[in-house]
Amino acid sequence: MTAARSDAVNVIVLGAGRVGAAMARDLASSSRFETTVVDVSGEALDRLQDVPRMETARADLSDASVLRTLVEGHDLVVSAVPGPMGFRTVWTVLEAGRNVVDISFFDEDPFELDGLAREKGCTAVVDCGVVPGFSNILVGRYEQELDPLRSVRCLCGGVPTVRYWPYEYRATFSPIDVIAEYTRPARLRRGGRNLTLPALSEVEPAEFEGVGTLEAFNTDGLRTLLRTVDCEDMVDKTVRYPGHADKMRLLRETGYFSEEPVRIGDDEVRPIDLTAELLFEEWQFREGEEDLTVMRVELEGGSEGREVCHTWSLVDRYDREQGISSMARATGYTCTAAVHLLADGRYPTPGMSPPEFLGRDADCFEFIVGYLRERGVDWRHDVVDA
Repeated sequence: MTAARSDAVNVIVLGAGRVGAAMARDLASSSRFETTVVDVSGEALDRLQDVPRMETARADLSDASVLRTLVEGHDLVVSAVPGPMGFRTVWTVLEAGRNVVDISFFDEDPFELDGLAREKGCTAVVDCGVVPGFSNILVGRYEQELDPLRSVRCLCGGVPTVRYWPYEYRATFSPIDVIAEYTRPARLRRGGRNLTLPALSEVEPAEFEGVGTLEAFNTDGLRTLLRTVDCEDMVDKTVRYPGHADKMRLLRETGYFSEEPVRIGDDEVRPIDLTAELLFEEWQFREGEEDLTVMRVELEGGSEGREVCHTWSLVDRYDREQGISSMARATGYTCTAAVHLLADGRYPTPGMSPPEFLGRDADCFEFIVGYLRERGVDWRHDVVDA
């Protein structure tokens, strides 16, 4: 193993799923870091055995005492655990006095941990993926540049390049986290008023260059933006192949996503647990199967006495050379860009920081965009009169 540099940052990645593994590989490729990745799955860790400058460890990250011992031996933590574990994981990391960048997209309010982070003198960047994540970073930047920022509209999704019946979908994240997109009520803002609509509602066609017609539907991707940003209209929609929303609504309304136990004979089972188990196999990427990520963020507002619309667009495809999925790249590299910012002291702000706080800093924004571009996640930026 390569000898550790005296000025290297010891970073630990919690979770070796598709996104966690992509982030661990990216960080290990830099001599800036000595990287350790931890997961309960030995099979997931085995896939990383060939990576230079990386250690692996098998552990149950749901055990708070085990987790605390692990993170106390490192300078910086990256959390890529499933959503239901996310809030408790970040809490334990902060209790241990470590800075953290998180992509678990947990359901709880991250600002509940702001006081703890400040007390410990730690920085916690949460929701730092693609959506939420890069979308928030854009909103934070244009909140500064437009006077005022009037409208934000975000469309984003990952789909397999080849459509296979019945779902025409593969999951980069754990199925339980994908199901959450279909069950959490979608919060948005219209005319300055916050609204809540059902997930999967207001389905509409969405065109993407080189891909064709997909469909977009309401999901709960705005999250902290509804608290931190003053903007009249904001909406986030998830993108899939046409017909997917109807299939997910059918499962949801029939009760397959319910968390209420159902008695079957002498046993009780939560329908969502059975559904996630079945969908896990159905939604698994097959060996060599490719995906693509589409995203469009439209930000309208005032600029030098006129109304303009900034559009940031992305059509990103599977990395054949490294065998890394597109969604893992778009999500993971946004996160690892933030890791570099913290490691280099370029974002030293203590407390809870959703990604829009990073976007408000022009230097941080340019660094993140450049970091993604260097890794082939190349955004197109257009400006027109609104």
